[in-house]
Amino acid sequence: MRALYYILDTLATLYQAVLLLRLLMLLTRADFRNPIGRSIVQLTDPLIRPLRRILPAAGRIDTASVVAIILFAAVKLWLLSLLVGYGVPSAFALLRATLLDIVHLALKTYLFSIILNAILSFVAPGNYSPVQSLLSSICDPVLNPIRRVIPPIAGLDLSPLWACIAIQAVLLLLPVA
Repeated sequence: MRALYYILDTLATLYQAVLLLRLLMLLTRADFRNPIGRSIVQLTDPLIRPLRRILPAAGRIDTASVVAIILFAAVKLWLLSLLVGYGVPSAFALLRATLLDIVHLALKTYLFSIILNAILSFVAPGNYSPVQSLLSSICDPVLNPIRRVIPPIAGLDLSPLWACIAIQAVLLLLPVA
């Protein structure tokens, strides 16, 4: 039973991360013509496209993507609690767990994106990479305010380090879903 729980949780969390990446790409105005961006759109369209017919966008925020992330997380947590044998959670408990799950996933997504972006900038500096282009688009809105406060030291940008420390601190302060 634990193996089934692990597999379902992992697959659902990966798809939820892809949904979150699509929303982050929209918010940061990342290039959707990028091959990685196109793959994310193709993976998430079956869930978001029907919602988009019902829910209009609210300014820059794609409400269909937001609702898809919330609904998917709620269904995931509901099914996993049933699988474990906890029964049907109350509406308040499910909403709280869903929001915490989304916040944890968003912070972890940013953490891994920043780390991967920093590693790629050392491995292939100055070369074009679809992954690095996408990661830069997503990470720069978080890193730029830090870069304004802490400039590069001897040409070394330490903003990813400080961002990762801040994200880890927030993750430690948040309750577990």
